[in-house]
Amino acid sequence: LLDNRTRPSKTIMSTIPVFGNLKDVYGSETTSDVEERYAKLVAAFTATHGEKPDLLARSPGRVNLIGEHIDYEGYSVLPMAIALDTIVAVKVDLGADKLLVSNTDSKYTAKEFTVDPDQAVDTSSHHWTNYVMCGYKGVFDFLKEAKRDAPSAVGMRIMVDGVVPLASGLSSSSALTCATSVAVMAAHDLSFTKPEIADFTCKCERHSGTQSGGMDQAISIMGERGVAKLVDFNPVRASDVKLPEGAAFLIGNCLAVSQKAVTAHDRYNLRVVECRLASIVLAMELGVSNTEALEYSTLSQVQKLIGTLEESESTAMKHLHAGAYTSSELKEKLGQSLETLFAASEASLMVLQHNTRGFKLRDRAVHVYSEAARVLQFADECKDETSLNKLGELMDASHKSCKELYECSCAELDELVAAFKSAGAVGARLTGAGWGGCAVALVKQDAVKKVLARVKEAFFDVRIKSGALRSEDLGQMLFASLPSSGAAILKGG
Repeated sequence: LLDNRTRPSKTIMSTIPVFGNLKDVYGSETTSDVEERYAKLVAAFTATHGEKPDLLARSPGRVNLIGEHIDYEGYSVLPMAIALDTIVAVKVDLGADKLLVSNTDSKYTAKEFTVDPDQAVDTSSHHWTNYVMCGYKGVFDFLKEAKRDAPSAVGMRIMVDGVVPLASGLSSSSALTCATSVAVMAAHDLSFTKPEIADFTCKCERHSGTQSGGMDQAISIMGERGVAKLVDFNPVRASDVKLPEGAAFLIGNCLAVSQKAVTAHDRYNLRVVECRLASIVLAMELGVSNTEALEYSTLSQVQKLIGTLEESESTAMKHLHAGAYTSSELKEKLGQSLETLFAASEASLMVLQHNTRGFKLRDRAVHVYSEAARVLQFADECKDETSLNKLGELMDASHKSCKELYECSCAELDELVAAFKSAGAVGARLTGAGWGGCAVALVKQDAVKKVLARVKEAFFDVRIKSGALRSEDLGQMLFASLPSSGAAILKGG
């Protein structure tokens, strides 16, 4: 066990629910706008393809309340699904050998693919359909890995409608990947458990070139209305975390775009590389042989040599030096070049080709261990008589660590977090990969309107005046959110 703190109730191994009407999918969130959106998608599909879709699948975005950049290190995170989602309409075309992929928004151009599930994803293009192909391939990848019989690949007509803001830190890419996988699974009359889908969608999204850790896909698939989830990995499982009464979470978009796949080589994937290097060097410093240490891939593995998360943080501070390690320094320490170490990972080799600033191993490791501890403290605090101030302190500390140790914030995010705090938020932090996108703030329920108004005035009004944001779009950039349900299939509605 990585930590001896108690866990909430375990995950039920359920499958994706199949519904016949929208109220079963969205509950009280079934507004006329939701109904109109589905009607427009079906109408657009019918106009394009001459027939209605066989089924629709939806998967939501998410906001991570705490636990940033630690899922790929094997540590628990604490997200909740949000109402914003991506819908995929699909119709099987038995007489065809093409995948026809289109979008209800004309600015996202349509594309045609063969049905071959082994085809490579064109990571050089960064086309939006890359995530559709990730989701498509994922179903067949999973069947192959699980040694299960796969159906014959057949033609499909696929149309997408998404309302999760792109590059916002709310995981639009995973919502699209997951919705596609669920749609393709259902179209082939297959059924997998939620943990199985969460696991394979994490793996298949890596075809896009980003070394994702699994949180985004897990909550998109396994989210439930009314509760956040403590998501654990290896294997993927999710436990309910009941958020305190009298608390609300606000989401604000700082308007700085963070395209994770485009910038992966010098941001997201660089951090993954730095963490692996930190795990290897720290293991060596603790007396593990070079040969054995080179097999380490995550900081959670190293924790098993040490003890608690707090002890691991102290050990990283003691044994890893401040500042950046150079490539030559690491080559001498490891006994091989970094290119040799990462030879099997194209994404990591891309990082090495672009890196000129070295690798900050201590800062990254200290962030990971301290952030992992904060997640468990947050979950524990939600169990009994919750102190909102304590939750707020944990969120504030998380943002400070993301900003100073993991260096994944940006000036706009820092300004937005400060605006939330000045407006009366109990705590606030960046959410998602960072380098742009969204912040999440904890506020008292009776202060929601006041905080929203003050943040609008302090952060968004100047951007509306400058033309960076249209006033009619403010509701998509600053809003309150409750925990929403995860992936679903809609048939016959």
